[in-house]
Amino acid sequence: MKRSQSIIICMAVFLLTASLALGADSRPVQPKANDKCPVCGMFVAKYREWVAQIVFKDGSYAVFDGPKDMFKYYLDPAKYNHAKKQADIQALYVTEYYSTKVMDARKMFYVLGSDVMGPMGAELVPVDSEKGAREFMKDHAGKRILKFPEVTTGVLE
Repeated sequence: MKRSQSIIICMAVFLLTASLALGADSRPVQPKANDKCPVCGMFVAKYREWVAQIVFKDGSYAVFDGPKDMFKYYLDPAKYNHAKKQADIQALYVTEYYSTKVMDARKMFYVLGSDVMGPMGAELVPVDSEKGAREFMKDHAGKRILKFPEVTTGVLE
């Protein structure tokens, strides 16, 4: 085998390995019993139906007892961890209300101001479709449906 072929094969193996490693880092995590929400300090594992999480590019993560605290952290990470920036984020996940499946937070619809309370009270309720969000809003006295980029610090207050 020629040296150039060996180099190409080595590069291909490296790129495949690197891409698999990056993909693995972006999967949701299972909160451990001692994982605490960095925003409010609550232990997260006992609120599985509300868990939200941020997975960072370095493989570390932060878990939250609800989407509202995840958004607070996401919008101002330095307030909660001086070593993290939004640019360090690989993925964001929330637990979808109806299915209780952990899903991509950026693809959800969030119902604001409903009568459904999370572990810390009033919560943004994640629903995976606009139709589902409208039904939830009607059934639970929701005030407004927001897409991911519409959730701002002002909305969270």
